[in-house]
Order: sequence, then C-alpha cells, then structure tokens
Amino acid sequence: DIEVTAREALGLTELRPGQRDAIASVVAGRDTLVVMPTGAGKSAIYQTAGVLLRGLTVVVSPLIALQQDQVAALAEGNAGRAALLNSTLTRAGHADILRDLTHGHIQFLFLAPEQLANDDTLAHLQAANPALIVIDEAHCISAWGHDFRPEYLRLGGMIAQLGHPPVLALTATASPPVRKEIVERLGMREASIMVQGFDRPNIHLAVEGFSDADEKQAALIERVIAAPKPGIVYAATRKHAEELAA
Repeated sequence: DIEVTAREALGLTELRPGQRDAIASVVAGRDTLVVMPTGAGKSAIYQTAGVLLRGLTVVVSPLIALQQDQVAALAEGNAGRAALLNSTLTRAGHADILRDLTHGHIQFLFLAPEQLANDDTLAHLQAANPALIVIDEAHCISAWGHDFRPEYLRLGGMIAQLGHPPVLALTATASPPVRKEIVERLGMREASIMVQGFDRPNIHLAVEGFSDADEKQAALIERVIAAPKPGIVYAATRKHAEELAA
C-alpha cells in the first residue's frame, strides 16, 4: 500500500528504504523522529503517510518559501488539496482557509509555529481533528534553535491540546542530545527514531593556506573561473565581497 500510494498520489516511482520505514512507522500510529540529509526526501514521508491516514495533516514549517514550494509540489500530484496559513494572506484569505478547513476540504495545511499559537487557528484545528502533525526543521526546538523561532518551544503543549495525534518530526541535522531534546519538548511517546546519516558525497571540504593576500585572491579568481556556475563566495566584510564581485 505504501509504494502504491506513493506512486499514484505523488508520482514517485520508488521509495528509499529510510522513507518507507518512516512512513510505515507513522501509519502505524507511532510518534517518529526522522533525521535525514537535505534532498533525501523527507517531504515524501509525510505526504505519503498523510494520504494513507485519510485525514488532515498539519505541517509546521518555519519558512514561507518552503511552505509555498510544498503546496505547489502537492498540487501537481493526486494527494489532496494543500493550503497554507501565513502572514502573506489577507484577512479574507485567512478566513477562507479556516472555513475550508472546517468543511474538511483541506488535506494538508502548512503553517508557521506562530500561526499554530493563534487561539482561533488552534480552535479550528481542534475541531478538524488532525490525523498527523508534522514538525519540519525540528532542530529549532533545541536550545540553540529556538532563538531562531521561539514559538517552537510551545509546540509540545499545542500538540497535547490537539489530542496528540501521531507526530512526525523532521530535520537534516540533530546530534543525539538534540534528538533527545526534540522528543522531550514535543512530548513524543515511545518515539521511533530513524537516522539516515549526514554523508553528502557532493560536498568537499578543504583548506589552503596563503601568506600573501594577492596570491590568495588570484587563486580564488582562478577557481571561480573554473567552477560550474552559479556558486557562492563568502567574504569577511561587505567591502571585500564587493571588491571580489567586481
């Protein structure tokens, strides 16, 4: 059923082993934490599981651009209607989404943690009785991450208010202490923790030392010319960045 659903609803010809195991865990009703490199297909996990669970999937995502990308991707498949609640909506647009949510016309709802903290939104979600709660970029719950989005610290309580449906936490980066903190702060129960590793064979790290600034800049320009485009060069100051760009 998992493979058939992924193919028919999302157009995926095959699933990676880590994806399938995570989907099976979620569909079985287990709270699940997945640590998987960027680009490894974390979104396919909640999309496939959401279709199989046949209810509302709430996806908490911190960045509007990511929400928009996921809504657009789901629109190309047959997984059901996806919508988003964020600060870009007008008051009328916000009300339209909540109305459609109440009527069961939305299968995937994307929102920022701040939206979930809104009492009116939370009340509509309680009435909608979500089948799955997805916390994307779950490392933001950790002690070093919630400075970025403080509302992540409130998610555990909000999940409890929603009746604690199955919770799927996703991140590309989480050491064992961070994984422990994610599970504890979200109130995950007997969580299944799946770590797919961090190896990125397309990334190479190296250091070259230069004692002469002109020699260093010449070497940099030489590498930029030879490198596939586009690319990024980091500089210590804006002034130096502008000089290099010129």
